Formats: sequence, C-alpha cells, structure tokens
Amino acid sequence: MSKTKTCVWPGTDELMIKYHDEEWGTPVHDDKKHFEFLVLDCFQAGLSWKTILHRREGFRKAFANFDVQKVAKFGKKEVEKLLKDEGIIRNRLKVEGTIKNAKAFIKLQEEHGSFDKYIWQFTKGKTLVNKRKMSKDIPPNSKESDAMSVALKKLGFTFVGTTICYAYMQAAGMINDHLVSCARHKHCK
Repeated sequence: MSKTKTCVWPGTDELMIKYHDEEWGTPVHDDKKHFEFLVLDCFQAGLSWKTILHRREGFRKAFANFDVQKVAKFGKKEVEKLLKDEGIIRNRLKVEGTIKNAKAFIKLQEEHGSFDKYIWQFTKGKTLVNKRKMSKDIPPNSKESDAMSVALKKLGFTFVGTTICYAYMQAAGMINDHLVSCARHKHCK
C-alpha cells in the first residue's frame, strides 16, 4: 500500500491539488453544482481534467455562471460567440450539446422535483465507497455509470457516455474513489 496522504492524479499542479482537496468526491446535493459538473464533464470528453479545470472560470463566464435556465435559452448567436471564446474549449458539438443538456436538465427537474433527487438514485442515495489502493485499480466505468448513461441518453442528454458518467459520479461524491491511503478517503465517506 502506498504511504501517500493524497491521491496521485493531481500531481504537483496547485489548481488540481486544491480541487482534489476541497471538491472531488464531496457529495453534491445542489442542482446548480450538478449542472456545473455536467457542463465541465461534457467538455472533458477526450481531454484531460487538468485542461478543463484550468478553464473553469472561462466556462463559468461563458455559460452564465452555470445558470441552467439561461443556458437553455442560448441560440445561434450565443453559439457563434462561444465558438470564438478562447476561455473555453471551442467545440461546436460540445457547445450545442451543453445547451441541449440544459434543456433536458430542466425537463428532468420538472418531472422529478430536482436533478439531485433523480441522479442519486443510481447509487441508492448514498456514496459508494471503494477501497482502492492504487490509481491503476480505478475503472473507467461501473454498472452504476452504465445505468446512468443509458437513462440520461433516453432523457435527451448528450456527451453522457459511461466513462463521462463515472467521472461525474466521482466528482459529485456519488462514488468515493480516493485511494485508501489518501486523507480524503475517510472524509468523503
């Protein structure tokens, strides 16, 4: 077993360390924060988390402080503006997908009361605590992320493949994948 007191993936990057130490794996029950993580994870597809995290403030500004109601109303004019915004990843499919996801998010809220209430059903309302000793033991997906991916796609979401859903579940504290040697493992139970 490693003797480290943190997970290894943040490396020495200060922003990654801060995110790991203060956010990653902490259970989220706020719909605005859920939407933020969905936006960021959508843009992460095919890229590193570090790339996204270092542009988080750009995403926040570009997507109306992650206000789902405002993002759902974005049209062609906003899309074209976003495709010129150097503060984000300028990918048309991801920009348009984020707007589509905002609309699906609102519909889901209307049907289920809140996104939070709906999304936590995939872990039966509790954090699934894994006991991984090494980063290589962390899988890219799980049966829960598989189920979430299928369900969200049926509801009209895009960029919600099982790997993205698994990363989302880790970020939102639905799955605790902090290594057992990491000080945050016990904190995020």
